[in-house]
Amino acid sequence: MASHRRPARVTVLTAAAATAAASLGAVPASADPGAGIEATRATVDRLFEEAERATEGYNKADEKADALRRTVSRARDGLARGQERINHMRGALGSVAGAQYRSGGIDPALALLLSSDPDNYLDRAAALDRLTARQGAALTELQREQRRLDQKRSEARTALVELDRSRAEVARHKRTVERKLAEARRVLASLTAEERADFDRASRSGGREGGPAEAVPPMADLGPASSRASAAVIAARSAIGKPYVWGATGPSAFDCSGLMVWSYRQAGISLPRTSSAQRYAGRQVPLSQAQPGDLVTYRGDASHVGIYAGGGQVIHAPYPGARVRYDPVNMMSHVTVTRV
Repeated sequence: MASHRRPARVTVLTAAAATAAASLGAVPASADPGAGIEATRATVDRLFEEAERATEGYNKADEKADALRRTVSRARDGLARGQERINHMRGALGSVAGAQYRSGGIDPALALLLSSDPDNYLDRAAALDRLTARQGAALTELQREQRRLDQKRSEARTALVELDRSRAEVARHKRTVERKLAEARRVLASLTAEERADFDRASRSGGREGGPAEAVPPMADLGPASSRASAAVIAARSAIGKPYVWGATGPSAFDCSGLMVWSYRQAGISLPRTSSAQRYAGRQVPLSQAQPGDLVTYRGDASHVGIYAGGGQVIHAPYPGARVRYDPVNMMSHVTVTRV
């Protein structure tokens, strides 16, 4: 998300001072106007990077909330079916109990004496004994089913509580992202038109934003790659020029990991939603052996990701305000290459 050409030797203190000055509406005093631009760029880079980390948190929490919603839905369906089964079992037992109650007021010996057909009565008595045994087994099964239903209710309540927590976490990360991006916009708004143009040029990192797919060599010239990896690169190329929107997975807008999810989905492969999980979605290989379609993650926490397009270039969704584009594969630190 951050603009990827880092300013040389900008101190944290300078960046912090620029942020404080921007928040107060003041322009940092400097004998060298360029130093102010460097400090502003450092501040915006940091804010974009922090927003990207918050976006990772948002994506993780949102993915977890989706899974919990499915769990809760399945639990509710299971509870409904379990309750229906218990109701049926209770109804069957109630019918037998009612019949026994209605006929149970007569002593069996007296009933046999008064019976006009003793043989038939004995047959019915034996059947009643068997029915009573089955009734006992059914009652035991009903009790087991009730315990299972109670356990499902408990699990459903736990899932609902966890879902509420996850929704709160989604909202918290969303607020953080929006706050960081708003702060970055305020800092950029403090620049003059000429300073903003300089900033935009420096932020392109040599990339060809919105350029055609022919800006890098054709796939056939980029070395070996599986058919699915090639299909993922072709999909990513088709997204060049689409805007960065945090939390988006295409097809009209993307964040960095969302672009990877969408590109590989077009190739028939399901990837995890977050870039930190995508780092471990396959086998890691040295950067010198990178092939088109490999995932390339950045920073120690893998909070940014692109897809290797060959020719020393990645395709990625850089940061808010930028569009999907090519950039050098070594544009950031802690480069990890993952072959899916």
